[in-house]
Amino acid sequence: MVFQHFGLFPHRKVIDNISYGLEVRGVGKQERTAKAMEILTLVGLDGWDQNYPRELSGGMQQRVGLARALAVDPEILIFDEPFSALDPLIRREMQDELLSLQDTMHKTMVFITHDFLEAIKMGDHIAIMKDGVISQIGTPEEIVANPADDYVREFTEDVPRYKVLSAGKVMRTPSQNVAGGGYEPILTTAKLDSLIERIAGSDVPLPVVDPAGQLVGEIDREIIMRAMNSKS
Repeated sequence: MVFQHFGLFPHRKVIDNISYGLEVRGVGKQERTAKAMEILTLVGLDGWDQNYPRELSGGMQQRVGLARALAVDPEILIFDEPFSALDPLIRREMQDELLSLQDTMHKTMVFITHDFLEAIKMGDHIAIMKDGVISQIGTPEEIVANPADDYVREFTEDVPRYKVLSAGKVMRTPSQNVAGGGYEPILTTAKLDSLIERIAGSDVPLPVVDPAGQLVGEIDREIIMRAMNSKS
C-alpha cells in the first residue's frame, strides 16, 4: 500500500525503508538489500539509499513509499491518495512515473483519489462512490459520455470531453460524402484531441473504421467542435 503522507520510518535510511516488508517476511539481509537496490533503481532514486527520509523532497519520499510497496512483489497495489500532498508539478511527474512503471510491471492497481481528472488519467476503469455506495463503474469514456446520475454528472461537468471521448463514441453513420482513396481512415479508438489538427484541415468527412478495418462511420469538424464545446 502507498499512503498519502508517505508513511516512512524517519529513523530508517531509505534502503531500510524499502526493504522493511521483506524484513518482516524473514528474508535475509543480503537478499533483501539486493532487492531493495534493484527497486531503488526502478523508481529513479539511485544514490539515495543511505539517506534518511527527512533529507528527501516530498516527491522523492513518495518514490520511496512506492519502492517499499513494490519490493515485496504484490499482486495488488493500493494507492490511498498518494499524490495529493505533492505540489502540482511533482504530482504530474509522479502520475507519469507510475504510468510508466505500470507499462513495465503490469500490476493490478487500486487508486483512490478525489480528483476526477487524476482518475481519468490513471484509471482503466473508474468507480464513483457516494456515501459508501458505488454510483457508477465504467471506463473514463463511458462515465463522461453517459453519467448514471446527477452526482456523477457533477464529477464530469468540468472534464474536457474531447480529451476523453473517442471517434467511435461521436461518429455518425457514413454518408456518400465520406472521404476515401488517399485519406487515411481513423480508428474508432482514436481520441478526439489527437484528431483536431487533421480534421481541421479537411473539407470532407473522414472515414472511421473498426480494428478490423471495416468502415463504420464518419467524423468531421462539426462533430469535433460540438464535442469541444459540450459539457454533457
